[in-house]
This record gives sequence, structure tokens and C-alpha cells, in this order.
Amino acid sequence: MELHTLKPAKGATKKGKRIGRGQGSGHGGTSTRGHKGQKSRSGFSRKRAHEGGQMPLQMRLPKRGFKNFNRVAYVALNLKRLQEVADKYNLTTIDIDTLVANGIVNKEDRVKILAHGELTTSISVSAHAISESAKKAIEAKGGTVNLV
Repeated sequence: MELHTLKPAKGATKKGKRIGRGQGSGHGGTSTRGHKGQKSRSGFSRKRAHEGGQMPLQMRLPKRGFKNFNRVAYVALNLKRLQEVADKYNLTTIDIDTLVANGIVNKEDRVKILAHGELTTSISVSAHAISESAKKAIEAKGGTVNLV
């Protein structure tokens, strides 16, 4: 077997349909497009969601809701998670930079501390927001809270 003798297996390839090459081809005349109408013309392309003049579905449905551009989205971190992070990385102070460095939050995220779970050690926490119950729990263990 040589490279110049290679060819596809028998029946593996087909010739393309040659449209508009005379009646003898079987695809002459209207060139498989049927008779007249918009779809038979050259350059026709159907627009997305076009329903032939009928009012499109997206225009029949009512508009709903809005997106509040003043919304501030926080990433919630519970006391349980803070304790896990402090134990894993041997930390006594947890701030945004340490959370970003350890891959817990992204640099652009705003962090809010919530009170689910318990602390077993004294931790100094710095975050964008904190719930009252989380603040009390941290200060009860001798930790400090700083808002960024």
C-alpha cells in the first residue's frame, strides 16, 4: 500500500446534488425549490422568530419585572466556614485578601458574614457586611469585627 494509492472505501463517499443543471439531472427547472413564493427566490433567509406576519410570540407575551442596577450582591460566609478556613490555614485574622488568596471568594466579591455554625477559637474578621448575631458570636469568643 502506497500513499498515492489510498482512496475511500467503496460507497463511503457520494457526489453532491448538482442543482439547476438541466432537466436531465432531475434537479432542473425549479431546482428543488417548488413553485414561486418567497422561499423559492435567491437570497432568501428566514428571520429568527418570524411567523409569517402573525404577531410573534415574544411580542404577544407581556413584559415582566426589571433588573435593579443598585442591587448589591454579597457572598455569604457562615461562622462554620470561617472556622474551617481558620483551622485549615492556621489563621487568627481573616480578611478579604486571605479569602481571595486561598480561593474562597473572588477579588470582586463583597463578603457578608452570617451566624450559622459555631466558632471554637478567637478570630479577627474583616468583611464588607456582617449580621448582628454573627458579630455577637465572634465577640463572645474574644474576636474582633472590622467592616471594610
